[in-house]
Amino acid sequence: MTGEPTQDGESLPRWYVIQCKGGESFRASEHLDNQGYEVFHPVLEVQKRRRGKLAWVSEPLFPHYLFIRLDRMASNWRPIRSTRGVLRLVSFGNEPVFVQDALVETLRDRISADSRRDRANVYYRQGDIVEITDGPFRALQAVFEAQKGEERAIVLLNLLQQTQRLEVPVGALRKHPS
Repeated sequence: MTGEPTQDGESLPRWYVIQCKGGESFRASEHLDNQGYEVFHPVLEVQKRRRGKLAWVSEPLFPHYLFIRLDRMASNWRPIRSTRGVLRLVSFGNEPVFVQDALVETLRDRISADSRRDRANVYYRQGDIVEITDGPFRALQAVFEAQKGEERAIVLLNLLQQTQRLEVPVGALRKHPS
C-alpha cells in the first residue's frame, strides 16, 4: 500500500488521505497548500438558506477528509501531522493508505462538471412544486416558473379556479416534499 517503486527503484507520487479535525478541512487544505504540498479538497457549491435568503456556500464533499499527493522517497512527510487542522494521515497499521490516481481524477472531473451545472441552474427548477412560507399566501402550494434576479421568483398559484402569476421573494419559498 505504499508508493510503488518504478523499474529503476524510484517511487511514484501517490494520493493519500488526510483526516482533519472537525470543521477544519478548509484550514488544513490552506495550510498544506501554503507549505507547497499538492492538495485536493473536493468541495461542492450548494445553495443554502442564510437569514432567509439563498446563498452559495462551499461544502466539503467528504467532511473531515482531503487528499494529498506525496512521494514516499522525495516528499517531506514530517510537517503534515503538525499542520493546523490536520488530525492524522489515514493508515492501516503503520502504512499510509493511498488512493488510486484514477479515483481522484474522476472526482475532479465530476466536481468540476457539477459545479458548472449547479451554478448555471437555480435552486428551484421550472415545474417544481413549492410552498410559500411567508406573506399573505403562506402555506399555499404553487408551481415554480422562473427566477427573477437573485432575490425574486415567479410562481404560478391556483386561486379561484384560475392560475395566477405571482412574484415572491425566493427566501419565502420551500420545496414541497414529493
